[in-house]
Amino acid sequence: MTETTRRPECTAAEARLYVAFDLGSTKWVMASTVAAGHAPRLQTVPAGDLAAVLKELLTAKARFGVVLETPVQGCYEAGRDGFWLQRWLEGQGIACLVVDSASIEVNRRARQAKTDRLDATRLLGQLLRWAHGETRVWSVVRVPTPEAEAARQLTREIATVREDRTRVRNRLQGVLATQGIRGGLPRAFLVQLPTWRTGDGRPLPPAYQARLAREWAALQHIEARLRALRAARDEGIAQGTDRIASVARQLCKLRGVGETSAAVYSAELFGSRTFQNGRQLGALTGLVPVPHRSDQRVTDQGISKAGRAELRRVSIQLAWCWMRWQRDSALTQWFERRFAAAGGRSRRIGIVAVARKLVIALWRFVDQGVVPEGARLTSAH
Repeated sequence: MTETTRRPECTAAEARLYVAFDLGSTKWVMASTVAAGHAPRLQTVPAGDLAAVLKELLTAKARFGVVLETPVQGCYEAGRDGFWLQRWLEGQGIACLVVDSASIEVNRRARQAKTDRLDATRLLGQLLRWAHGETRVWSVVRVPTPEAEAARQLTREIATVREDRTRVRNRLQGVLATQGIRGGLPRAFLVQLPTWRTGDGRPLPPAYQARLAREWAALQHIEARLRALRAARDEGIAQGTDRIASVARQLCKLRGVGETSAAVYSAELFGSRTFQNGRQLGALTGLVPVPHRSDQRVTDQGISKAGRAELRRVSIQLAWCWMRWQRDSALTQWFERRFAAAGGRSRRIGIVAVARKLVIALWRFVDQGVVPEGARLTSAH
């Protein structure tokens, strides 16, 4: 008679159930275990079915032989589902981490198997490593409060609408270019449209005129929406009573800092987050250098480009504005000494360094009231 040896179940009172979620648009894969030596339990539930999630957690506890009161530690990758699941799990007494997808270790082989179940299993393995002290196994996302997340929507909508405007304008110009018509998009676009002729001298066909008229109408709608959003943003800065508005107003006291950059910095950084030092701030904006040193080889890989690209874009634009409107500041003079006479490429590299230094200086201005050295305030203040 053959005896089967089974791994003993975990029944210790201090046991913990670990569960990793692989979140898809139609289904979620849950991988759970109580220790690294146990084979993980894999179960698929419909996406967003919270009752099924709770049922699976209870089933997993029974499967691994732990008591119902056993605490649960969960995790999932930041992505399409945002932070609502983490908040719901925390409300159920379930600890949950949201991890940065870009920080998760990957196999560098050219070909590797990839399925939702494998992804959940690998994520579970890294959760176990994190739980046993390997804090650098990944980067944990700091989950914003619902109020802070809501306060960011206006500036993010403005960025999205601006991108929509660029796409429609490019589409208009692209259609015109196919017919040999080049130039800008005049305000009297619809008036001039019937008079335009193709590059080979023909009248612009009616089908093209009809399409261009519809695209122009879409562009006008986007422009109106963008004006309304910017007006709402400016009014919020002027009249708002929350921290986001007060921080934006404070930033606007500095010459060269307008409503656009002040609103983005306040909503994404200073008004909704706290920082311990400048290194944390630089890492969040993605403006920190990434060196690559191996033996005698030293390579500059540029900046990390972590976080939101829109935040870096605004930071670079603000740095150029600072060079123009704060000529007497120590930061501008440092740039002039180091990069002004070096040429175009060096100036582009230098302005990134200015953007990194400037965002730290603005944080100190907001957090400690320290005006950047040599900077001037606006005459209204």
